[in-house]
Amino acid sequence: MPQTRKETEPLTERIGVRVTAGEKARLREDAALASLSVSELVRRRYFGRPILARADQAMVRELRRLGGLLKSIRAESGGTQPQQTEEALRAVVAAIERLGDDRQKD
Repeated sequence: MPQTRKETEPLTERIGVRVTAGEKARLREDAALASLSVSELVRRRYFGRPILARADQAMVRELRRLGGLLKSIRAESGGTQPQQTEEALRAVVAAIERLGDDRQKD
């Protein structure tokens, strides 16, 4: 039975590739980190589609949550210590951007 993906034609063709045991283990590990099958990982890497590890997704969610808390604290405090909260918010935004940059390099 052919596998399918959203918005694409069915995946009906197969190819065989020989790899070392270490390469196979690394592919499986990388696929597991991204919550993908090895086939989907290879397709995304080859065709230049994004791959975002679950850890990165969780990190971005947490950074956004922290940024929201900082904004809330800043608003509730009437803007006391605006320089410190502004620096903290900028640090959160920079961390999110770095995660995106690191993902683009892979």
